[in-house]
Amino acid sequence: MVKRLDGARKRSRHKMRKPLGRKGKISFTNYFQEFKKGERAVLKAEPAYHNGLYPLKFHGKICVIGERRGKCYEVIVRDGKEKTLLVHPVHLRKV
Repeated sequence: MVKRLDGARKRSRHKMRKPLGRKGKISFTNYFQEFKKGERAVLKAEPAYHNGLYPLKFHGKICVIGERRGKCYEVIVRDGKEKTLLVHPVHLRKV
């Protein structure tokens, strides 16, 4: 038998789809948005930008912004216990 290849974006056809009117370039406002420590945000992936993408099992979860690390933010997500992720701001939406 052949072993199935499982990458980071496996089985994500519907999660990573954009509406027809939003396809194309990434908006600058989402790319350069700023967050403060303790602010809440939703993890919403931008499929056109692959850097700083979180594991897709956290897609749609509400998180708390921690400190900034380079271009990305440390984000705390509850998944049974608290987990810390590094996420680029283009993949975050303000609540």
